[in-house]
Amino acid sequence: MSFALVLNSGSSSIKFQLVDPANGATQPPFVSGLVEQIGEPSGRITLKHQGNKHEVEEEIPDHSTGLKRVFALMDEHGCGPTQVEVIAVGHRVVHGGILFSAPELITDEIVGMIRDLIPLAPLHNPANVDGIEVARALLPDIPHVAVFDTGFFHTLPPAAALYAINKDVALDNGVRRYGFHGTSHEYVSQQVPELLGLPAEAVNQITLHLGNGASAAAIRGGRAVDTSMGLTPLAGLAMGTRSGDIDPGIVFHLHRQAGMSIDEIDQLLNKQSGVKGLSGVNDFRALRSMIEAEDEDAWLAYNIYIHQLRRYIGSYMIALGRVNAITFTAGVGENDAAVRADALAGLEAYGIKVDPERNARPNEGAREISTEDSAIKVFVVPTNEELAIARYAVAFA
Repeated sequence: MSFALVLNSGSSSIKFQLVDPANGATQPPFVSGLVEQIGEPSGRITLKHQGNKHEVEEEIPDHSTGLKRVFALMDEHGCGPTQVEVIAVGHRVVHGGILFSAPELITDEIVGMIRDLIPLAPLHNPANVDGIEVARALLPDIPHVAVFDTGFFHTLPPAAALYAINKDVALDNGVRRYGFHGTSHEYVSQQVPELLGLPAEAVNQITLHLGNGASAAAIRGGRAVDTSMGLTPLAGLAMGTRSGDIDPGIVFHLHRQAGMSIDEIDQLLNKQSGVKGLSGVNDFRALRSMIEAEDEDAWLAYNIYIHQLRRYIGSYMIALGRVNAITFTAGVGENDAAVRADALAGLEAYGIKVDPERNARPNEGAREISTEDSAIKVFVVPTNEELAIARYAVAFA
């Protein structure tokens, strides 16, 4: 059996999977795991393999050490990259700028180009580059492929992609809407035409990736025409810890009035805002418990979250003109029935009818949750970014 190794290097973590690209849609990954707390006094490696879970706690000073320890741990349990047939390595890269619209076979030149994009994603691309360099050194004879979060949104029309600021300033500094979660939106949107029994080119749809990070996309005939995230993943929907859309003047106000530095405002908007900033928690299960206990802050946070979500759904219905389907995915989208119901409540006049019984069923794969007579179908489709990355990677093998 042939596998693709999928690596997702974050600022202080590495997610990894060994995936069977041919059967990954129906089978769990052969290996999956996580390296956490890289650079901190105490780190952790978790490895899952064929129903068994192994954990190691030790200091992990950098990504190089983390990935070497992962490979050693996999070797200990007979599932290392040199013990099974790994034919390609797929790397998630957050920001591809305007340079990359499709997956790329990684060369020294490509690594340099990804490094040049660090100013557009200073929290993400450095870790992506580290992961690529370490993995190429450890597995030099296997093709490595970069898959870009922004790639799917390369098709955005200029009216959706460009901001209304001075065009020369924007061009000189790469300021435009890039969009993120593209691999997820693309993967999920590709499942919908089959669920509808229609050719992909005939389907207009709205996809909602709702996790700790959250984004919406409007897709016409398989091509993205708008999305909620922008130059960075901070824009758009209210999220777990990110503010989503705000008046840009708030940044200047906080600097002048509160004396906050740019770095402090950056930290506020990315790490201390959203649902967590309003309620104190960013886990929707905890938020639900607080709402049931009649916590007013939790209820307000939830209402703001839903309000933003409905705003984007409505605007994308106008942007598309005709909508065949609305699809929920990712952790919250797949598992929180109340979010789905509240996001689409009262829209029967627009042809959207959610079936309460179907919506209440536990997460059991791709399924319809709208009524039989709903003009716009509503689906829940589990995302699988790792499988999508694996399939892109093996195409270069």
